Amino acid sequence: KNEPCRKEKRGGDELVQAGWSKCWSKRENRPYWFNRFTNQSMWEMPVLGQHDDIVSIEIGMPVTPTTPTVPISPITPRAKPWNSTTGTEDKPGQPASALYRTNIIYWDLDIQTNAVIRERAPANHLPPHPEIELQRARLTTKLRQHYQELCYQREGIEPPRESFNRWLLERKVLDKGPDPLLPSDCDPIISRSMFREVMNDIPIRLSRIKYKEEARKLLFKYAEAAKKMIDSRNATPDSRKVVKWNAEDTMNWLRRDHSASKEDYMDRLEHLRKQCGPHVTAVAKDSVEGICTKIYHISVEYVRRIRQAHQTLLKDCNITEAAEVQDRLVYCYPVRLALPSPNQPRVELHFENDIACLRYKGEMVKVNRGYFAKLELLYRYSCIDDPRFEKFLSRIWCLVKRYQVMFGAGVNEGMGLQGALPVPVFEVLNKQFGVSFECFASPLNSYFKQFCSAFPDTDGFFGSRGPFLNFSPASGSFEANPPFCEELKDAMVTHFEELLEKSSEPLSFIIFIPEWRDPLTPALNRMETSAFRRHHMSVPAFEHEYRSGSQHICKKEEMYYKAVHGTAVIFLQNDAGFTKWEPTPERIQELLAAYQVSQRALGSPVPSSTSSAPTMPSPARENPKRAPRGGPRIEFGKPSEY
Repeated sequence: KNEPCRKEKRGGDELVQAGWSKCWSKRENRPYWFNRFTNQSMWEMPVLGQHDDIVSIEIGMPVTPTTPTVPISPITPRAKPWNSTTGTEDKPGQPASALYRTNIIYWDLDIQTNAVIRERAPANHLPPHPEIELQRARLTTKLRQHYQELCYQREGIEPPRESFNRWLLERKVLDKGPDPLLPSDCDPIISRSMFREVMNDIPIRLSRIKYKEEARKLLFKYAEAAKKMIDSRNATPDSRKVVKWNAEDTMNWLRRDHSASKEDYMDRLEHLRKQCGPHVTAVAKDSVEGICTKIYHISVEYVRRIRQAHQTLLKDCNITEAAEVQDRLVYCYPVRLALPSPNQPRVELHFENDIACLRYKGEMVKVNRGYFAKLELLYRYSCIDDPRFEKFLSRIWCLVKRYQVMFGAGVNEGMGLQGALPVPVFEVLNKQFGVSFECFASPLNSYFKQFCSAFPDTDGFFGSRGPFLNFSPASGSFEANPPFCEELKDAMVTHFEELLEKSSEPLSFIIFIPEWRDPLTPALNRMETSAFRRHHMSVPAFEHEYRSGSQHICKKEEMYYKAVHGTAVIFLQNDAGFTKWEPTPERIQELLAAYQVSQRALGSPVPSSTSSAPTMPSPARENPKRAPRGGPRIEFGKPSEY
């Protein structure tokens, strides 16, 4: 008669070994089950084999099953507006936020990760603060101005478009300094990216030509500028002779021949560049290296100032004891900071139609209301030190300000550095290839709630796992769509191959990269010849779209744009990854078909996390760290016109 008791005890032991524990929900006044390995929670007693996400290695998860109170935020239904400093109710008359509903969204935060990493200690980054972020923004803007002045004073040119942004990306590949944005500890000091782009615009910037007269003027300007430069610089006699002879010969030809075609002018320009280019480069080399060196040293000084101000602000904060880190494999989790956050200043929030406006000391940042709701949901999933959302507004302000400063203040500046994949493509990647993680994203443009991004200090509260080059998964399926920076893409390929080489667990990377072949880029060439390449396909130019890099603030009609270059899609997988997520012809065909779907016409089906909840909801859809609960769910929105 004791057999049922023994069976129940054995079943309980097996549940404990599988990670399940029985907890009590104070909110619902009833028990629930929580799995510390998979972060699942459910009302009913789990049945082994039905709810476990089986992995062929030991899995642990450094979380504690707690039941915190529901965070109060502007988007939470029936919540009172709150003060970001005190958490108290705002003054009467301040607009409260209503539940935001939409028919189209550009993300799916229900998808759980299959990425596994080794447990890691909290990061030593200084916690973000609006005062420090404001200082960093002003100094970065000042550094851009220095760069512009140096290019004009020394070379008589405007800075090449996006060259400063690419300099930031390229420097962070090498930088070992403490600042998340500005470089301060790089070797070599001279940036290859900045040097190359400035040199390409010397003696003049070559633009795309449509008409014959434009080609004729461009040829004349190049000859004139090359001759002027060689006369004014410390050039060798041979260089002066070659450049002056070719420039004068070109000018004489232009005076004699008025019947040449556009192609004739462009051929002559190419010949002139080949003859004069090496000599022009030789005389400009020291000057351009001086620009790169000067900008770097100014950046080092600015980092010192920012660091000093930040440490002064945090002098009353002591580093907490880091949790004991075990040498074990766990599902990946957001970056945690070792240093506690100081008290945050008040950040004002108001809505202008469908735009959320956040203001600190007169500096305003804006984000579409739907994306503001997305940030709230990411914060709820990822942040563990602010259950009442008292620091939510200040952290959003720091986040948006950081990306605003990185992109620059020019019209559409920085938006062309990276485009996001269309939603149907992400859906197929997840369905057919198990992709649940983005290697290059941000809280503003991510599709999944697990991703790597540039800034662990500001983005970690919203789900970031930190920079990808510092992220070392042991298994999982990943999508990689890197920014258009050659040095970063080359470092990415090196990191891929190192990870695939040392892991015996299923590991897969699906890379989307511009198919630039004139000349062939090093990163593309390395991936095409890699021992881990399993499949390679091309999507033709003008036959597919990308989402805007400024999707969190752009108008609805500007959300998508046609790709003017082909896209190479490359599958890098180890043997176990190939076995599990093989790029079969059927799967590849479905991926290509996803590119043909017009996102603007069809939109994206709303994931289950945005639908109304039933009377007794399934707890597996809730934040895995809190007990399941009933009540309405948040619906969050599409980018809106403004």
